[in-house]
Amino acid sequence: MSKEIVIISGKGGTGKTTLTSSFAYLMNDKIIVDADADAADMYILMNPKVKSKNLFKGNSPAKIDTDKCTKCDKCRELCRFGAISVINGNYVVNEMKCDSCALCKYVCPADAITMVDTISGEWYESDTPYGIMVHAKLYPGAENSGNLVTMVKHRAHILSEEKGIEHILVDGSPGIGCPVISTISGADFVVIVTEPTQSGIHDLKRVKKLCDSFKVKSGVVVNKYDLNKQMAHNIEKFTDENGSMFLGNIPFDQNVSYAIVRKEIPYVACDKIKAPIESIFNKSMEQL
Repeated sequence: MSKEIVIISGKGGTGKTTLTSSFAYLMNDKIIVDADADAADMYILMNPKVKSKNLFKGNSPAKIDTDKCTKCDKCRELCRFGAISVINGNYVVNEMKCDSCALCKYVCPADAITMVDTISGEWYESDTPYGIMVHAKLYPGAENSGNLVTMVKHRAHILSEEKGIEHILVDGSPGIGCPVISTISGADFVVIVTEPTQSGIHDLKRVKKLCDSFKVKSGVVVNKYDLNKQMAHNIEKFTDENGSMFLGNIPFDQNVSYAIVRKEIPYVACDKIKAPIESIFNKSMEQL
């Protein structure tokens, strides 16, 4: 069975995708997964050639057939989201409020309510210079990115079994919401990327608590640590005292931004960060 390593962060912009792309360059025998479906950008550095494109069905909002509706009011009364209202004497569903729970469909005595499938995103299988990549994007304003993340991870595991690939490398979503929960579920090791700031350590604590809730081993990386070495030291101390592994520090290097603009993997283009990232990578792989 393949081993899964996930890289996440407490907020966007900490360098999570930068580190993941560097891991992708260093790691042999892996499938790459971009699980940040809400703001997918891993493809920019991986330069994928799409082999297959598939549609993703997200939320299925309710729809009321006004010809069948007997206006019994059960659906409106029981909808906890306030998604059903009466307009010009007809019962109407507000799709922006509907949570697709289907309660209204089950309580309707006239069988006047159906759940309508909605295409809310796309997912892809691609070839890259660094291996197979499974990635996705959610349409603007669409929901259910947690389900989309679960699906692309599931597809990656199927491919890994079919092709005998040893590792799955996942670029996760920032934060602690649904997509992140889907991302870390089933992971063998989670790398948490943070920054040496007060908000950075605050977000780290939230993500660490989430990993602990799922009983997933985690390690911590401080990116741009030399911008505030005291705070970086505080983060390392917190990590050691709270059951995570401190994986290392990455120094600030303005060339990282220039490399990303050129769509180059920072590890390849920036000598200053090579040794720290290699050390972090080796420590992470030991945990698998």
